[in-house]
Amino acid sequence: MTGTTSSRIHEHLRADILAGVYGPGDALPSERRLSDDLGAGRHAVREALKRLQQSGLVRISQGGATRVRDWRRQGGLDLLIELDELPAGLEIERPVMEMRASVGADAARRCATRANAVVRAELEARAEMLAAEADLDARNAIYEAFWDLVVEGADNLAYRLALNTLVSRKAVRLDGARVEAELRDGPAVRALAAAIAAGDEDGAHAHARELLERSV
Repeated sequence: MTGTTSSRIHEHLRADILAGVYGPGDALPSERRLSDDLGAGRHAVREALKRLQQSGLVRISQGGATRVRDWRRQGGLDLLIELDELPAGLEIERPVMEMRASVGADAARRCATRANAVVRAELEARAEMLAAEADLDARNAIYEAFWDLVVEGADNLAYRLALNTLVSRKAVRLDGARVEAELRDGPAVRALAAAIAAGDEDGAHAHARELLERSV
């Protein structure tokens, strides 16, 4: 790894931590040792360790060892978008789709009580557009815009940011083929839009959950 950059050191150590090469509480090699082993400058190593700390993967102690944290309990969703590929043995697609279903269903419930008249009308219009479109990819574009409105109408910033993270995850592509079971059922999307438009929060939650669970 002669000439290794801070980014490559960060990726190398992150992969080792996520794969369990270094477990919670383990000390990472010293900066000097990492520098020698990876053929990198001390500054590059130091920057890589700072990035690992920002992701919740390690704890840096001044004058002491850099120790690995329990990333499953202390890491954040940002780990999902940082990784181009997952270490062997880690499954992400099912958990991501389950979280999408849970957050999406509750967003629909809250949208039914918080959305203004413009959002409600636009949702019903989008549902009709989707039902009238034959092309799967075009339907998916309409569907994405539909759910963007649902989340907007829910007026919950945490949901917005969480869903932004989920849909940006490279390993889970929410293309037309992946969510085809949702896209093909125009009446179900209409029923969801109608429940939100009517302010029926329980109905909106039930319709959304049933629809989104099809892709889990």
